[in-house]
Amino acid sequence: MSATGCALPQTTFEWPLESVQRKQVRIDGPKENAMSNGQSGWISGARRALLKSDENFFQVRPFQYWFDFLTSAAFAYIAATVYVMAPLFSWMQIISFPLAVFWLYRLGSLVHEVAHLQHAEMRGFKVAWNLIVGVMTLAPSPFFTRHHRDHHSHRLYGTPQDPEYVANVCSPGTWRSMLWYSLKILLFPLAVFLRFLLSPLSFLHPRLREFVLRRGSSLTMNWRYERKLNSFDRWAITSVELLCWIRATMIPMAVVLGMTSWTRMPQLYLLAVATLALNQLRLLADHQLHSDGQQLDMDAHLQDSCNYTQRDFLTWLFFPFAIRYHALHHLFPTLPYHNLSSAHRYLSHHLPSDSTYHSLEHPGWWSVAQKFFLRSKVEARNVEG
Repeated sequence: MSATGCALPQTTFEWPLESVQRKQVRIDGPKENAMSNGQSGWISGARRALLKSDENFFQVRPFQYWFDFLTSAAFAYIAATVYVMAPLFSWMQIISFPLAVFWLYRLGSLVHEVAHLQHAEMRGFKVAWNLIVGVMTLAPSPFFTRHHRDHHSHRLYGTPQDPEYVANVCSPGTWRSMLWYSLKILLFPLAVFLRFLLSPLSFLHPRLREFVLRRGSSLTMNWRYERKLNSFDRWAITSVELLCWIRATMIPMAVVLGMTSWTRMPQLYLLAVATLALNQLRLLADHQLHSDGQQLDMDAHLQDSCNYTQRDFLTWLFFPFAIRYHALHHLFPTLPYHNLSSAHRYLSHHLPSDSTYHSLEHPGWWSVAQKFFLRSKVEARNVEG
């Protein structure tokens, strides 16, 4: 995790599909021959088309980040406070619960934007997000950034080591696997809580500490994923881990000291599970899950990703901050989220009609997610057609 939410110098990490300098837009291909990596002409064509624009789509607008962050934080914490303070099963609590989940999910999804900022960009924003959100929700960016960037890696995408490829934790179309997946969602918040609550124990032995750093410092359900660490990763994890340990300890301590009711703990757990469920539902349709576990070339990688062009309720709910243009995001990982929509419109207008880029568009979340839930039925229907 080379770009974290901490405001200290970091090692430079170049995204696998392009290297971008802000303000002076420059997109470089991989050092090796592009075609040897399976990069088709339509990919180079999309890159050239975006560079011809008079608009710098790669320019970050800090105000947009701060506005989305602070607005979401205000609504999320106000709704969550009402939820935990209201009388049990009262109308106020029932109404505030879905509002809190919605805004907490929206707020938490900004960790994705923190991960995609360059190492020297908006350091104050990264620190603020981690202190206000990452630590308080036990989801700090040093536990996300590295494995998310590995998900973008041409070497790991779609393989068993991909930490965010849903097919690695649930087999599409099988009810037993989906039941197990649901159980993982139920248990994951508890596992994260215990990981931070018991984190001091990891220092009892160097081997135990190394195991926790490599296997227990990424917010992924893919247990086969092993995190690669550099010296800054170790420092960043340990630093934010201390704050998260304090936060995790305060939750049961407040109950023990009589500062709050025991019901606060299951209430917080329900918030965590519901928020995580929204995120996992989104992951079901980020990609079409066509990979068979082998390394994909760049062309197949991008064609496995989805752009959503409609604004139906579920697509709007699961894809905050324009991340519904997920294929475009994988094509240009450093493209700021607030420019995804305008960049997509530009490419749709300027690319030739036969460009593969247009085939990445899908109507909405369910048009792809149904293949996950009903894969056998959808495949049979396609065969009949």
